[in-house]
Amino acid sequence: MAASQSFEVVVVGGGLGGLCAALSLRQRGLRVTVVEAAPQLGEIGAGIQTAPNASRVLFGLGLRTRLEQVRCVPQDQVRRRWADGSIIAQIPLGQRIVEQYGAPYWHYHRADLHGVLMDACLDPEGPGPIVRVATDARVIDLDRTQPERPAVLTADGRRFEGDVVIGADGIRSAVRDLAGFDDTLVFSGEMAYRALIPGDLVAQDPATRFLVDRYHSTIWYGPDKHLVHYMIRGGQHLNVVAIVPANDTIARSWSEPATAAELAAQFGDWDDRVPTVLAKAKDEDVSLWAMYRRRRNPVWVDGRVALLGDACHAMLPYQAQGASQAMEDAAVLAEELGRVTRDGIDAALVRYVDRRAKHAGMVQDASLRNMSFYHLPDGPEQRERDEKLRRFDGESDVSYHWLWSGSPLTDPDTESVHYQFAR
Repeated sequence: MAASQSFEVVVVGGGLGGLCAALSLRQRGLRVTVVEAAPQLGEIGAGIQTAPNASRVLFGLGLRTRLEQVRCVPQDQVRRRWADGSIIAQIPLGQRIVEQYGAPYWHYHRADLHGVLMDACLDPEGPGPIVRVATDARVIDLDRTQPERPAVLTADGRRFEGDVVIGADGIRSAVRDLAGFDDTLVFSGEMAYRALIPGDLVAQDPATRFLVDRYHSTIWYGPDKHLVHYMIRGGQHLNVVAIVPANDTIARSWSEPATAAELAAQFGDWDDRVPTVLAKAKDEDVSLWAMYRRRRNPVWVDGRVALLGDACHAMLPYQAQGASQAMEDAAVLAEELGRVTRDGIDAALVRYVDRRAKHAGMVQDASLRNMSFYHLPDGPEQRERDEKLRRFDGESDVSYHWLWSGSPLTDPDTESVHYQFAR
């Protein structure tokens, strides 16, 4: 096949990482098809944090104005003790983060962030060929009869062929399994409750009103457990993630329904404000998830099949970097593929892995170490940890400066730089 700038890429998975890859590739002039198993393209209802490294990638795609319409800006990060709610550290975020890192730390409803990416992929006025989207398309086979034109086959008989196939289909990646990559899945022994609590119920209760008076991100630390919460959608919801030791069935089931009463009971002996706010959730907005991760492994490419995000480096949520690292993957992958013709695809994929695997692997490792760092029993180690947290120089092994500074791209991101001077 003749060399061409605009070759074809099939992205399996229409989540945040997959859509960020599709948009990044589109803007490099490539023709992209997103193949998504779900009947409709969308995201489950939950919050997400984007640190400056992810904001920088999103701004580089020209999304800043649209993101400003759906984001919440936390003014502080507050770290609290489990038993009495005393503050370990309170660190300013907001404008301070913009001035220090050139991009903001924002909170979103996942569906809102996903919608901004999807709209940009489908925008007929956007740069590059419009992204094609196939939904209700569960991938069940990978055809590499022609190694330079791999194809995925779906359960309903459709076939999607391209010059490259990208597996952006999450921690239980079908593409990863079909391509024969090593099984690196590890269960953490923990599970996460996720909940959205109505903001008006939080605001009406004098005991919890402080959560809406000034938007902030809160982390509560306790023995064997921790809790994170922050406002999204302009105070419409309080997003909660609570991680506790696993029950006997979650490792097999992966996810289970849960109730607000169960969630509140997990923290019944904590500061009164914790079970008080958790009990305000509606049962239909509470769910329970197994906490799996992938063992660090730098093998992300096999021929013209490459992995991205959780498919290759799924990490525990202790650095709030899972989606952010997927976005960095997407930007680097598009930069490398956008620089070559068909003849250069194989070398571009190798460079993608070379630029991303070590970095993402370090975040994986740091997230894993934070599991025990967050959950220390009261005592000398806990007091030493709390002193480290007061300094705001990172948590386990990676500093915020390393994590949030700079850009994964070699092209300067001028839109991010200009943002530093915006008020």
